[in-house]
Amino acid sequence: MAVREDKKEIIIEKAVGVFAERGYYKATTAMVAKEAGVTQPYVFHFFSNKEELFKAVIDRAFGRIYETFAEVKAPADQLIETMGHAFEKIIETHRAEVLMVMQAHVISDEGIREHVRDLFKTMFDSLTMKFESAGIPNAKSTAAHFIGTGLLITVAEVLDLPQLTKEIDNC
Repeated sequence: MAVREDKKEIIIEKAVGVFAERGYYKATTAMVAKEAGVTQPYVFHFFSNKEELFKAVIDRAFGRIYETFAEVKAPADQLIETMGHAFEKIIETHRAEVLMVMQAHVISDEGIREHVRDLFKTMFDSLTMKFESAGIPNAKSTAAHFIGTGLLITVAEVLDLPQLTKEIDNC
């Protein structure tokens, strides 16, 4: 059983790169299978279709970000900055996952759009609770701003436009 789970993890890991590089619509399960060193039917053994594979991959990416933010411990006056540094670290270590999160909200397939909407809502709710618990005023607007800033940072990273976020550091 462990070998099958390892193969499933390899498929998900390789799918991250394929989806990040090609986008949802241009990526195929055949490409993922080739990258993972398995057959396409073996991919379908774990995932009923490309949408389900993408959902598993996006869940991993959001999960990593969610867990990273949940683990950040800092005083209220340093919390947002500390979480920002944690996000920058994720971009460095798991760039492809962050690229997937960045593009996931533009996929028009309703099943994926609903799934991604729920993931963003969960992230927003957890950030709001974290900021409220820390005593940060206007926790909801702070959470929305934090997410928006993260998306802007990701766009700047992807497009190699550091001037987009240069002023963020000065705020």
